[in-house]
Amino acid sequence: MENKTLLQAFEWYLPEDQQHWKRCAAMAESWAALGISGVWLPPAYKGTGGKSDVGYGVYDTYDLGEFDQKGTVATKYGTRAEYLEAVAALHRAGIEVMADIVLNHRLGADAQEEVLAVQDAGDNRNQAVADPRPIQAWTKFTFPGRKGKYSDFTWNWSHFDGTDWDSDWKYSGIFRFVGKQWDQETDSENGNYDYLMGADLDLSNPEVIAELDRWGRWYYDTVKMDGFRLDAVKHMDFTFFTHWLDALRRDSGRDLPAVGEYWSWELDKLRHYLDVCGHCMRLFDVPLHYQFVKAATSNAQFDMAQILSNTLVQTEPDAAVTFVDNHDTQPSQALASWVPAWFKPLAYALILLRKEGIPCVFYGDLVGIPHDRIAPVMGLERMIRARRDYAYGDQRDYFDDANLIGWTLSGDDQHPHSGLAVILSDAPGGIKTMELGRTLAGKTMRDVLMNQTEIIQLDENGCGTFPVGGGSVSVWALDEAYDALTLTL
Repeated sequence: MENKTLLQAFEWYLPEDQQHWKRCAAMAESWAALGISGVWLPPAYKGTGGKSDVGYGVYDTYDLGEFDQKGTVATKYGTRAEYLEAVAALHRAGIEVMADIVLNHRLGADAQEEVLAVQDAGDNRNQAVADPRPIQAWTKFTFPGRKGKYSDFTWNWSHFDGTDWDSDWKYSGIFRFVGKQWDQETDSENGNYDYLMGADLDLSNPEVIAELDRWGRWYYDTVKMDGFRLDAVKHMDFTFFTHWLDALRRDSGRDLPAVGEYWSWELDKLRHYLDVCGHCMRLFDVPLHYQFVKAATSNAQFDMAQILSNTLVQTEPDAAVTFVDNHDTQPSQALASWVPAWFKPLAYALILLRKEGIPCVFYGDLVGIPHDRIAPVMGLERMIRARRDYAYGDQRDYFDDANLIGWTLSGDDQHPHSGLAVILSDAPGGIKTMELGRTLAGKTMRDVLMNQTEIIQLDENGCGTFPVGGGSVSVWALDEAYDALTLTL
């Protein structure tokens, strides 16, 4: 079986030129040649910010860039036709498409309604801080620009638990509608973290569930995506996606893999969610991301031998999608926790060149982020290719030093010239003797990242002594693999 690699095919500050679907279509063949097996596309439906909306300010999920709403026909990324052509181009290239699903909230309502509401504490949504009173809430969604095409369902206050703005008093707060309760099985941060933003969907309302099921079938029938990235799952009833995914998988007759965003560094919370939802999805390994941040900002005082400790990929590797950074962690975003540039190659080696988990590469790391003058990660393309072609066989770990760690992959018969030795250091460089196995005895290896120029010959047991520079990583491959990677990338 070939190793899989996902690409998050966007970053927050893409130009607002409505051309991104065309870019994705144009890049499909080259991404496939690089070794990308799946692409996570940004939310494709109309957001309240119109052509400036990254996609998480959801307004109309039936408008894929087709109707004149929120000041534009196309979304930030392009039109419905361009979106569907991008999906088709990716499919022709053999790449699976993961659609971004944002169902926790709605913004940009078409009209207000008077609703009786109680204000809850921002840091404890289980505690009311004011008596019930009428508020003017933006909760009526009629989608006049779409005129009922695809669906005649409209939203009103009864479909939501609450909101964060009273336009009568011009006052911001956490307003829960009288007669409603926040979803009970959610993250416990702030007492109950059901509420995130906008008008929060009431997932105990049968009308809401029925509409989300109808929309899911419509969206799948329209796009024929291969799976889903699920937004903000910690803020939604933990069994909602168990139901929603099961219905879609049953109706489509396909597996439709999914990966959820449960943003927490606490491993126990991720594992609890997986248990409650019946392991109906994988989760992004947020604890691993924070391990990378700690290691990169600890001035070589972090114990690199523990880099994988208390992470999802270590404890439940089949449930883990690993990543280094994403659109939320990039500079100036709400969850900004950017992994410094010097550590990026080390972090990518740890997710791309190991057997456990499915890695997700960030678009901003692959092509750069012009908005913040951030360059692409050096050597990233070679590591992606090395994963696809050469990262196979038995894995031996050498996590036996606080600063200098490594591992080897012995290669297998199904992948010619496979087998790698990886060594990295967050401090001054050094050497480490590591074994790849007797099947590679006598072979010579070179660093495909070109950080080291030596040629290493393995002994009769398939062992070699591999060097690495300070604050660096070296990826040692057989000569034939070295030539394939360095002459083409």
